[in-house]
Amino acid sequence: MKILIRVVITAIALWVATLVVHGIELTAATTPRKIGTLIAVAVVFGLINAFLKPIVKKLGCIFYIVTLGLFAFVVNGLLLWLASWAADRLHLPFHVSGFWPAFWGAIVVGLVSWLLNLFVHDDRD
Repeated sequence: MKILIRVVITAIALWVATLVVHGIELTAATTPRKIGTLIAVAVVFGLINAFLKPIVKKLGCIFYIVTLGLFAFVVNGLLLWLASWAADRLHLPFHVSGFWPAFWGAIVVGLVSWLLNLFVHDDRD
C-alpha cells in the first residue's frame, strides 16, 4: 500500500511539474490517459531512482561533498531526463525537452513530493 501511495504522490508531483516548468510536456489527449501516463512515468521514475541513484551517490560522493549537496539537484534532473527518455521508449506521451527543464522539474517534483509526504502517515513514527 505504501508503494502505491508513493507512486500516486510522484504522479501528482510530475503533473505539477508539467504545469509549472516550461519544457516538460504531457501530451495525452484525455484525462484518463493523462492520469495513466503520469502513473506509468512515476513508476519508471521511481525504478530509475531506486536503481541508479545509490550508484551515482557512491560514484559521485566527492561532488556531493564539494558542492555541499547541491550536486543532488543535477543528479535528480538527469534522472528525470532519463525517465523522460524511458517514457519515450515506452511510447508514453511525456517529454522533458532538455537539461534545464529536467533540472527545474526535478526541484518541483522534489518539493511537491516532500509537501505531500508530510500528510502521509509513516509507520516508523
